[in-house]
Amino acid sequence: MTTEPSSDSLEGLLDSARHDYKALGSRGLSLDLTRGKPAPAQLDLSDELLSLPNGRYTSADGTDVRNYGGLQGLPELREIFAEVLGVPVGQLLAAGNSSLELMHDCLVHALLSVVPGAESRWVDQERIAFLCPVPGYDRHFSLCRRFGIDMIPVPMTDAGPDMDVVERLVAEDPAVKGIWCVPKYSNPDGVCYSDETVERLAGMRTAAPDFRIFWDNAYAVHHLTDERVEIADLLAACAASGNTDRVFVFGSTSKITAAGAGVAFFGSSPANVEWLLGNNSKRSIGPDKINQLRHVMFLRDADGVRAHMERQRALLQPKFEAVGRILDAELGGTGLAEWTSPKGGYFVTLETEEGCAKEVVRRAGEAGIVLTPAGATHPHGDDPRDAVIRIAPSYPTLEELEQAILGLTVCVRLVGYERRQGLD
Repeated sequence: MTTEPSSDSLEGLLDSARHDYKALGSRGLSLDLTRGKPAPAQLDLSDELLSLPNGRYTSADGTDVRNYGGLQGLPELREIFAEVLGVPVGQLLAAGNSSLELMHDCLVHALLSVVPGAESRWVDQERIAFLCPVPGYDRHFSLCRRFGIDMIPVPMTDAGPDMDVVERLVAEDPAVKGIWCVPKYSNPDGVCYSDETVERLAGMRTAAPDFRIFWDNAYAVHHLTDERVEIADLLAACAASGNTDRVFVFGSTSKITAAGAGVAFFGSSPANVEWLLGNNSKRSIGPDKINQLRHVMFLRDADGVRAHMERQRALLQPKFEAVGRILDAELGGTGLAEWTSPKGGYFVTLETEEGCAKEVVRRAGEAGIVLTPAGATHPHGDDPRDAVIRIAPSYPTLEELEQAILGLTVCVRLVGYERRQGLD
């Protein structure tokens, strides 16, 4: 329970925060919490990849992986990740190292060629819009900006996007062609979509016959606790609802093995897979099958993926626990902020009092702690409440992370108490 401090106690709290901030600035820190990058120790877990395939260049079906071809990707790798991503093997593609690249390409292809169920190319239509659950992933928003796609913010709930809002918008506006979703341990607030949310996404009526759900399942196996949260199978739910072509599923090994040399995946209906393969055949004669083979040899099977992710968890969990512990100790009971305690994924969301996030980020930067810009979690970088700050605990060492979070709490206290004083 929090209580508003009296004017006298507020002045004391502000003086203390100013003193702590001055001390923080004198430390000469240089800490970076901007992106959710794997730490070197996490990358070291996959060093064996660098020595593979160790003279073996033939896949299970006899394909010479050194040569052209195999646009759909190695079958044995697709078998491993079909289970991980919940997509039938025949409806899953293994591609290059970036799922973001696949999302980019799907947008380009939808703009320039007719997707299954569409009456025309998206580029030939007067207006294209996407629903953007907020807070959300800044790179999704960057893709929309890149291609002139209108972005419509939709509030997030504890069960996923507010489906009452989603259903109303998709039913009334044929220009709404898609929605961005990070359904499991979402970026940045760690929400996992409920079964009801999945069912409603699959079955809702849409004014656009070519509406697509961009299902960015980036954190499918990225657990931080003993609980392995599972989400419902959207691809199957769409098929059962008669909307077979509605979903594009994306995933990758970028935060599983080597971020700079991973494998990305696309899963969807047979018609959508054929559509993407047909378009991709104009730009590629096949993916890096040598890299795909080394992933098969390293991970072996879906159980191998899960075992590897337990080793990742052993490195990440203490960092997330440290963030929660420090935020609770320094800000608990102040009423200045709230924060998430995710069960998986790569981020913690810190929500300040309204009107404080940008100033907190600025003050932190001046003290040598670089954070993702406030507002990045919203379309056009505009958080209407100026409250959301995304924390990325993965890359720094535990000691660096603890210093950064302690410094961040100083900035939250300073800005929060300054604002309260100004309101008095």
